[in-house]
Amino acid sequence: MSQPQYAIMRFAKYKGPEISNIEAHNERTKEKYASNPDIDRSRSKYNFHLIEPTGRYRAEAENQIQAAGCRTRTDSVRVVEVLFTATPEFFKGKKLPEVRRYFEEVLCFFEQYQSRETIISAVVHMDEKTPHMHLSFVPLTADGRLSAKEIVGNKKKLTWWQDKFWEHVVQKYPDLERGESASQTGRDHIPPRIFKEMTRLNKQRQKLEELLTGIGPLNSKKRAAEISKLLDGYIPAVEKMHTQLKKYNVAFTETATENKQLKKKAAELEQSLEAATKTSVLKELRDAQLRRDYKDALTLLERIPKEVIEFYQTSKYTRKDHENRNESR
Repeated sequence: MSQPQYAIMRFAKYKGPEISNIEAHNERTKEKYASNPDIDRSRSKYNFHLIEPTGRYRAEAENQIQAAGCRTRTDSVRVVEVLFTATPEFFKGKKLPEVRRYFEEVLCFFEQYQSRETIISAVVHMDEKTPHMHLSFVPLTADGRLSAKEIVGNKKKLTWWQDKFWEHVVQKYPDLERGESASQTGRDHIPPRIFKEMTRLNKQRQKLEELLTGIGPLNSKKRAAEISKLLDGYIPAVEKMHTQLKKYNVAFTETATENKQLKKKAAELEQSLEAATKTSVLKELRDAQLRRDYKDALTLLERIPKEVIEFYQTSKYTRKDHENRNESR
């Protein structure tokens, strides 16, 4: 089964001298970076800017702050840096133009909520283990106040940013999941990856049903061998799906009565309700179908004759014993 892919966005605030340090890292102004052995200087030529700095970070920040007429203290946050990336699985197999399109989409998202004029630099690093973008901006509000607290804020505001970020990128990249913990998100979204895995599991289930149909004394031995081979992949897939559904359990409809009510709602929505509400209810129907598919996959195991299960268990132990012997030689 495919590995989960997460969209990632992290904020960091900078007040004074450390601004020069992030500039040196982002703009690759040093020959060597002893503190970061992941940097491969031979690949630095592939780094690229989506927004190039017009001068030094600190100087540009001070210019913007002065132009806005803002007062500052020594502990005022002058630059906020956003790290945008995704898990390595997302970038696997992607060419440079595809990587660029992803970060262009990310920049498009950010500019919806923060003026482009406040952005000092947006640079993508291709010379480390995973492609990522450092976006540095001056935390000026829409009405010209210097307030990193208002823009980045507390945990509630950070959660808001994460929600908006994922809602934007998932439109173009539906396999991406929201990069936050279940305790923070409530797991109210089931990613497309899970539905794809269930589709594969359903195909295995259909094949297993075909093998179980018409099984009898005359063909049980032959069928048992085929079923045993199929179960090698089917049983682990069912177990993994159980874990996934438990993880996203909050999104599922629990009873048949609720399913009927949802279907009735969906029919009514087709006639009268707005599209946004309709999408929400239809999503619940889709999630309920996912749960039913899993139950069908689990129930099918109960239909397998006892002698076939015994054959599977025996053959499995035989294979394992054979592998252990080979390893000990």
